Amino acid sequence: MINPFKKSYTSKELNTFRFLSRIQLFERLDYKEMSHFLPYFYLREYKMDEVVFFRNDPANALYLVKSGKVSINIDIEDEFELLNIIKSGESFGESSLLAVSNRIYTTIVHSERAEMYVLPKVNIHEIFGAHPNIKTKMLESLSISYNNLLVNLFKGYKSSIGLFNLSQVFNN
Repeated sequence: MINPFKKSYTSKELNTFRFLSRIQLFERLDYKEMSHFLPYFYLREYKMDEVVFFRNDPANALYLVKSGKVSINIDIEDEFELLNIIKSGESFGESSLLAVSNRIYTTIVHSERAEMYVLPKVNIHEIFGAHPNIKTKMLESLSISYNNLLVNLFKGYKSSIGLFNLSQVFNN
């Protein structure tokens, strides 16, 4: 039996939900939960070598790459070291999910152009306040992501013992 009161979505909304479902932070959410974010996304186009944000900038937005590539870089003295390339269907700037945080890396567009959905931090936290179940699911996904990064850090450390002291990571 069809429920006449069930919300139906436009094809554009359904395409957005399919896109969001590919992104780790949103993959645990159902379409109704994802729909709370729709009014707050805005699509922005960037050009090659454009900086999206610098290390130590306030974490004011989450970025979802619709097309193109973005490099994640750490600055060492006056140079940037490439850490990762973020592609279509991936996100970056997850520190915006935290109440207070600054960026820990610099992001630079790595393709001729890139289109990104930008989701302001203020709207993320507005949704989190009204829908604690969404907050729980997204922070769980963030925890899994950070755990995977830590596993990779330990693997890298084990294969290059002596280049740095891992205790520096845990002792501020």
